[in-house]
Amino acid sequence: MKKENPSRYSSAVGEIWVMATFKVKYCHKIFDNLVVRQLADVLLHESFRVYKIQCQKLAFDSDHVHMILELGLYGKHELAKRIKGYVAYHLFRQLPWLKKQKFWGSGLWNPAYDIRGVNDINIYLRYLDKQKYASKGQKTLLSF
Repeated sequence: MKKENPSRYSSAVGEIWVMATFKVKYCHKIFDNLVVRQLADVLLHESFRVYKIQCQKLAFDSDHVHMILELGLYGKHELAKRIKGYVAYHLFRQLPWLKKQKFWGSGLWNPAYDIRGVNDINIYLRYLDKQKYASKGQKTLLSF
């Protein structure tokens, strides 16, 4: 996605858009629960704000989430660690029953992740539109 005024950093100018996919551990279909999905959506957007990550689009399926993100100065592993850690920490603090019932004291996310560069962003945007739960817009934690 090219824009007239690309991102500027102290040592670089430009953008790298990627599609990130994070799967829930044990393939639990936790995002079929409206409360869990809405809170996860809010927390994902909060993590983008905290870590200054641009998000083009976000969509959930029953047991995973897809996002189109601007990589910025983060490496793929660092991007995944920050987002997954932020969301899991706050989700389990606000919904302790979820950790006890589904994850038996372990983490929320499968340790694997898929982060790939996007050549034609429109293909990925259409793919995200076809997910079971596509995001309708940006939210803040205060609106939850």
